[in-house]
Amino acid sequence: MSHHGVGHSAPSGARGTARATTTAPQPNGDGLSRRYRRSLALLTAGALAVPLLAGCGSDDEGSKPLAAPDIAAVARDSVAEGGTLRMAVDAVPETLNTFQADADAGTARVAQAVLPSMFTVDATGKPVRNPDYLESAKVIETEPRQVVLYKLNQQAVWSDGREIGAADFAAQWRALSGKDSAYWTARNAGYDRIAQIERGANDLEVRVTFDRPYADWKSLFSPLYPKDVMGTPDTFNDGARRKLTVTAGPFKVDKVDPAKKDVVLTRSPRWWGRPAKLDEIDLHAVSREKRASALAAGTVDVADIDASEAERIIIAGRGKGTGTPLQGAGKTSARRLRSWALTLGMDEDKLPKGPKKLRKSIAKWLEQQQELRAFDVRRSLEPAYTQLALNGSEGPLADERVRRAVARALDRQALAKLVLGPLGLPAVPVGSHLGLSGQAVYADGSGALGGLDTHEAQALLADAGWVAGGPVKQAGGKAAGSADEKTGNAGKGDKGDKEDKSEGGRDGQYIVGEDDNGPDGKDTRDHQKDHAHGAPGAYAPKGTAAPKGAGAPAGPLAKDGQALSLRFVLPSGPGSETLQAVAGQITKMLDKVGILTEIKKVSDESYFKDHIAAGQYDLALYSWPASAFPATDARPIYAKPVVAADGSLNVEQNYSRVGTDQVDQLFDQALGTLDEDEADGLLRKADSRIWAAAGSLPLYQRPQIVGARKGLVNVGAFGFQTPVYQDMGFLKKGAKVSASPSPKG
Repeated sequence: MSHHGVGHSAPSGARGTARATTTAPQPNGDGLSRRYRRSLALLTAGALAVPLLAGCGSDDEGSKPLAAPDIAAVARDSVAEGGTLRMAVDAVPETLNTFQADADAGTARVAQAVLPSMFTVDATGKPVRNPDYLESAKVIETEPRQVVLYKLNQQAVWSDGREIGAADFAAQWRALSGKDSAYWTARNAGYDRIAQIERGANDLEVRVTFDRPYADWKSLFSPLYPKDVMGTPDTFNDGARRKLTVTAGPFKVDKVDPAKKDVVLTRSPRWWGRPAKLDEIDLHAVSREKRASALAAGTVDVADIDASEAERIIIAGRGKGTGTPLQGAGKTSARRLRSWALTLGMDEDKLPKGPKKLRKSIAKWLEQQQELRAFDVRRSLEPAYTQLALNGSEGPLADERVRRAVARALDRQALAKLVLGPLGLPAVPVGSHLGLSGQAVYADGSGALGGLDTHEAQALLADAGWVAGGPVKQAGGKAAGSADEKTGNAGKGDKGDKEDKSEGGRDGQYIVGEDDNGPDGKDTRDHQKDHAHGAPGAYAPKGTAAPKGAGAPAGPLAKDGQALSLRFVLPSGPGSETLQAVAGQITKMLDKVGILTEIKKVSDESYFKDHIAAGQYDLALYSWPASAFPATDARPIYAKPVVAADGSLNVEQNYSRVGTDQVDQLFDQALGTLDEDEADGLLRKADSRIWAAAGSLPLYQRPQIVGARKGLVNVGAFGFQTPVYQDMGFLKKGAKVSASPSPKG
């Protein structure tokens, strides 16, 4: 089950989900400084626990979620009492404090189930006051300063019996304000604008006064930790790493068991709201490649899966591939067994050699297929989009005309269809950097740059001085831009073309921030894997045809003796096949206008750290979750890089290194207005200018695919919607699930 309860942005096409931070990444020539490593880790810390809230202004006409949640939704009276839900996660969390740098998606899931969140999100991406904790929350004063008054639910208490109140809000503000470096905080955006927090007219009222207007005030205090955790640096830094003794949700943390790879949540006896239907939720760590096996073995009931695993479940549900025709096949040749295995859908690259091992592997596969008949596939669109990043700091892409030419050469519709079409999901290109369809801020701003037009792309390149037929300097014994080099498959012949075809992998494997170290020096690559992997990123079946228009190259272009060739950096690890498929199609599109690409596949560990963050690339693919608060979260992603006092370039989270003063000003204005319609308008203007600068090109919204046990209800592919843990459970005997709405498109 994957869900972005994100309040803040983070890249997820190279791994991770992130909230804006006040410490910007600082690349340097000697690798990563401690400060840099920590700031990158912040990208992965805790973002999931904050509700993904759309703005409250009027919707842009026609902006609706492209796909509905697919969770087998039923009313509570149709959910059976009791039972244990086993949910796959990627790792046992290193900490249960979402505001620490080594927090991950597991941390966030625990927080959603056991801690207060002031606001949640509905299926259309709109913010909803959480009545379990809030009677109301609104801005009651704007002059001389903004004041927000929270009126708390009078029944809301911590598990130790103490009322939730101003002391908890104040402790969290002091811990996250950034004023005390003894707190090892991952993020403080918004908390640094608070001037004071005080009790209101009674114990149920909390007054929060800001020293500067803050449009995104709804992002704060979700989750809210007790003062027992936030009250001192020691309790903040160490007290909530492996236990949360004081909680306030429908579930409580029973135990964290790294040996068994489990986090066990049990029903809270102090919960005042609608009681949890389940007795227990077990978050069980299962690696990505073992998800289908874990479902078949019954060790988990629900798991994020990739397209090939989804296909296995669908085939099993039809009763196909579950027989046992191995009987009497003792003398069957390895060749025939191998052929049969391929017809079953087994992975050719993972088939063992020799008939004995093949027979054993096929028997295990068939046994798993039989078990997988107990599951179904639930799918929606994840609130995240994959983009093509163009590094504008050096080389040909430092020229805006070349960046715009790249953009005009791309058929974004074809790329969206390549990824989403085989899944039956709406193949609609993303039109905004700052929101997704369904969010109030969303409007298609791509017109500021223009769509597919190869003639215009060639004209832009010619205007920038790149012409066909010019002399090219020799380098390393080869002419730059030789025919084989242009696709990065020199000397591979047909094999090189084969690499462009999808094997059903996940582009979500690569989310920025996961390759980095936390403040204690520990590797934090696993951060946010539920976002990183929670939904597959790009899929296409084997043998997918190239998009229309991918014809013969127009001929290599040159300028000042140099061929126009761009470094396209891609990850090489498991699950990267479809990122490579998308890159292959982009390569063909660019080739048509004479732009050569040199594909460089690098290890997962170095993909972000040594290439994206360090600026050692021309083109790259990674993703950003949609933020409910783009004025806060997207600003560091698109802020104009500035030269720091030590001469280094401070890029914050702007890894394309393209920005303008005007965009920065529009973000600042949006953050400072409390008129939500006005803020949305300012952000749409900013988005148009981001498009025009052509530093990053949104491609498609990422799919969200979940395998779930039949009869499991109110669980699955949530899309925008915040999970309601107390409503999850198993269908009562005799009850029925209404048909889920089919994806639009």
